[in-house]
Amino acid sequence: MPTPSSASTSDFDDIVKQFQQALDEFFRGNPEPSKILMSHQDDVTLGNPFGPTARGWEHVSEAMDRAGLNYRDGAATGFDVVAKYAGSELAYVVWVERFKAKVGTKPEIVSGALRRTTIFRRERTAWKIVHSQADPITTARPAESIIPQQ
Repeated sequence: MPTPSSASTSDFDDIVKQFQQALDEFFRGNPEPSKILMSHQDDVTLGNPFGPTARGWEHVSEAMDRAGLNYRDGAATGFDVVAKYAGSELAYVVWVERFKAKVGTKPEIVSGALRRTTIFRRERTAWKIVHSQADPITTARPAESIIPQQ
């Protein structure tokens, strides 16, 4: 496996920190800081817990706006990094993000966790998110859990 240069690792650590700060805002219902970090290319994709995978900047932006409407008065409370790698052109991070927020129509603040995989690509001189996938699966589940309930 190639060893990433210290320069790419250093600026990748910076963008990961920015993304964590942007997610803190997301849990307040503000998707704008996260949207700034996303690639605005046609191949950008987003999978969030509230809908199907979106592809292309216009659809991803709309999906992020809709997802942001599901959170209020919250904050990111932690990021348990499972894996992280930065090469010269592509990088990724896998973590469990923990949060507290008012979710959906719930009037009270609840705690939650999302499993997230995020892929970054260097565009010009900056890292941009080209794919991010988050879901609430953070513990082992039985095989039957993937079958829709009828």
